[in-house]
Amino acid sequence: MKANIELLAPGGDVDAIKAAIIAGADAVYCGLDTFNARNRASNIYFDELVGIIRLAHQYQCKIFLTLNIVILEREFKTLAKLLSKLVNTTLDGVIVQDIGLFNLIKKHFPTLDIHASTQLTTHNAGQIPFLKKLGASRVNLSRELNLREITAITQVAKEHDTLVEVFVHGSLCVAFSGLCYSTSASVGNSGNRGRCSQACREEYETTPAGNNFPLNIKDNSAFFDLPALIDAGVHSFKIEGRIKGANYVHTVVDSFRKQIDGLINTGELTQDGERLYQVFNRDFSNAFLRGDLNQSMFIDNPRDNSTKHAVDKSNAISVVQIHEVEQNLHQQNKEIKATVHDKIRYLSIEKLPLTLRFSGAINEPLTIHAKVIDNKASQEYTVTSTAKLTQSDLVSIDESIINKRFKSFNNSSYELTEINTDKLVQGLSIPFKALTALKKQLARLLNNDKALLPEVSLPALDNHAKPANNKAKLSLLICDEADSALANITDADIYFKLPDAYKRGCTKYVGFFKENPRLIPWFPSVLIGKDYDVALNILQQVKPKLIVTNNTGIAYEAYRLGVKWIAGPFLNTTNSYALMALKEEFDCSGAFISNEINKQQIRSIARPENFKLFYSIYHPILLMTSRQCFFQQSVGCEKPRIDNGCMLSCDKSTSITNLKGDNFAIDKQKAGYPSIYNQDQFLNMEIINDLEHLFDGFMVDLTNIGAGDKASPDKKVLIKEFEQLLCGQNNSIDKIHNLVPQSTVSQYHTGL
Repeated sequence: MKANIELLAPGGDVDAIKAAIIAGADAVYCGLDTFNARNRASNIYFDELVGIIRLAHQYQCKIFLTLNIVILEREFKTLAKLLSKLVNTTLDGVIVQDIGLFNLIKKHFPTLDIHASTQLTTHNAGQIPFLKKLGASRVNLSRELNLREITAITQVAKEHDTLVEVFVHGSLCVAFSGLCYSTSASVGNSGNRGRCSQACREEYETTPAGNNFPLNIKDNSAFFDLPALIDAGVHSFKIEGRIKGANYVHTVVDSFRKQIDGLINTGELTQDGERLYQVFNRDFSNAFLRGDLNQSMFIDNPRDNSTKHAVDKSNAISVVQIHEVEQNLHQQNKEIKATVHDKIRYLSIEKLPLTLRFSGAINEPLTIHAKVIDNKASQEYTVTSTAKLTQSDLVSIDESIINKRFKSFNNSSYELTEINTDKLVQGLSIPFKALTALKKQLARLLNNDKALLPEVSLPALDNHAKPANNKAKLSLLICDEADSALANITDADIYFKLPDAYKRGCTKYVGFFKENPRLIPWFPSVLIGKDYDVALNILQQVKPKLIVTNNTGIAYEAYRLGVKWIAGPFLNTTNSYALMALKEEFDCSGAFISNEINKQQIRSIARPENFKLFYSIYHPILLMTSRQCFFQQSVGCEKPRIDNGCMLSCDKSTSITNLKGDNFAIDKQKAGYPSIYNQDQFLNMEIINDLEHLFDGFMVDLTNIGAGDKASPDKKVLIKEFEQLLCGQNNSIDKIHNLVPQSTVSQYHTGL
């Protein structure tokens, strides 16, 4: 079998990265101490990164840097400084979530290769050309996809010269990545900022189905599905685990390396996968990949399953037998640790010693002999000035001037151990311009014969203010066709939320929008497979004047068709550069600003020309959306697995309570994905007084989704009071609070 595939390994710290390299990874992804989605990992510093890149390249291994969080406005200057340093390394790629960061890199750092993070929730064919246009050379697909769906997307990716990554091992989120706000809303730790507190691993009060960890899902492993993934067109097999140690990384990478090599050499799988159970795991499942979403995907224990697996496999029954198995496993892990330590102990990422020796005499050029010691072998470089040294009693090139001008070579790559001027005749001079040129020539040679690029200073952004006489307009979100009658009592814009799932060949919404031209289609975040095809057909057949979309695949098609579109709140827009990207690349008309950021973070965002800004002031707080069923683990369900009928017909609701007493509503609408909501509604009336001058519209969500068994306020009354509030009638504040007794505005104050 011949296959151009890549084994991509995690590296949470230096030892884990070394372990991945020595175990045979083709590439390693790692994060610096900032701007990455695994803040709980040890991570690395910039100077370490330079040494890691050098070490990895000695083993023909690539290094990708994770910058996979949403970015705040105030962080772009710091990011530009970091990227200015990264472009002068031989880094192989950066992994990005934020649409604004795509824009920044594409414009100012075009030599950096950009990979789209799984945080972008890529799950349909339309998202590939969207990300390609932003600058992505490869895309990490959502972990929820099955082989058929992956195959369809890779075919499109090939047409757009885009590589595809798929996670093949490690922890699974029960929620769609990038669309989980569970710990952001509850404790201010946003998964979109790398600070997920893993609410899905928490213990809850025992559910009616008898589970204490109802959201805890088994680990992912496609160890025996590699041939199918190769046939599907996947380029990169990605292992999760940046908070895992070197022993874990080495064991998993080595296991996959042997499996891949055996498959390529023999055409068959040669490994049994038992070594994967020796290190941390929550047991394994490939149910997403196989499209078999069943109850066995869950496990009522978030801790390490390796001991239980060893005991079960050995059929140990007695206390003595179990103890012996545990001791054997402990001994095996000690041996793994010793073996890994022995393999990586001599792998160095230290700076390379550099000596500079200067020589020259009158009427001769100035010459620099540079010597670098690398792996006990030396490399020597010689550079010579074009100008000749002349006699000078005023400004001579002495040791102090040379030290001052060349001390910058003591940097992330090199430790400048010596500057020697013994062979430079004293009292001579050379134009500083020639000295600078000589320095640049040497810097280029020491930088793999690549010129060092200057630091990028970001230009000030134009902020096109909203016309002073334009008051922010009220808009409403509905999902019940009967609520279209609300158009008779208000002038507000009315968005109609389309479902996540459809019957095959569904056309009912085409007729519905044509009969109700005032309704603005609102497309959801997740549209997979045939559901994307139906949503696309609605857009193509209706060709509305305006849409709102939370899905980038639909955004790309709207741009292609010339349909005006607004970026919805679940595109996680938090900065000016994201707005610029949407406007410049896709002719976007406006965007909802993320509800995760606070007043000061919103205030600093600059508006592009002819671009509108929106904000949702009242809505249920979505914590997570899943492709998996929450009812099997909570109240129980007679169906052993989710099928298309479940998606279209199930409309259950229940709740779960954590051990702190916090209650969360589980909601499943017909034709919607199972979701979990906060017990409080989001209600932000403060922003109207604070920042009304920035926004063109404030939205009120009237869908009642996530309300559970709580009584919903009268929609007509609620609309009237919000209209009064936007007209300056502050006495509506108390009335709205009475209509919505359980509400919070904490995210507006906490932010990211």
